Amino acid sequence: MTEPRKTANAGAAPVIPLFEFPQFDLPKFDLPKFDLPKFELPKFELPAELRAIAEQGIAQVKAAYEQAKAAAEQATGVLEHSYAAASEGAAEYNRQVVDAARANANAGFDYAIVKSPTDVVEVSTAHARERFQALAEQAKVLGALVQKLAAETAEPIQTGVTKAFQNAA
Repeated sequence: MTEPRKTANAGAAPVIPLFEFPQFDLPKFDLPKFDLPKFELPKFELPAELRAIAEQGIAQVKAAYEQAKAAAEQATGVLEHSYAAASEGAAEYNRQVVDAARANANAGFDYAIVKSPTDVVEVSTAHARERFQALAEQAKVLGALVQKLAAETAEPIQTGVTKAFQNAA
């Protein structure tokens, strides 16, 4: 038979603390309570000169606010106009691209009607020449449209900034 196992705690030495700290009963301290002194502000009248300076300052602030508000409204109008010109130009550009794609696709169908091998060479040469000329013309038209779009979009911003600087000066 086997004997019952002895646990490790049965023969362990008692734990002796290295340092003993006596327990102290510390007195409980409350923070002192302070009341703010109560006093009334004396009622007095501002001198007329001080009142005039304050009113003048308020008038200047109102004028500056009105100028800033007008400049912000003008800038908003400029940006709206510029955005409208850009969106119209982008729509025109997209129409031109779609028209060019349609013309190029239709030109491909013209190439499909050939009857003999010699016609293939003649038609393919003529087709390549026509497509190259058409693509060059389309690139010119689109390039001019992009330049026009850039000018129409930048012009309102340029004039708005010029007006804003003239108004500020």
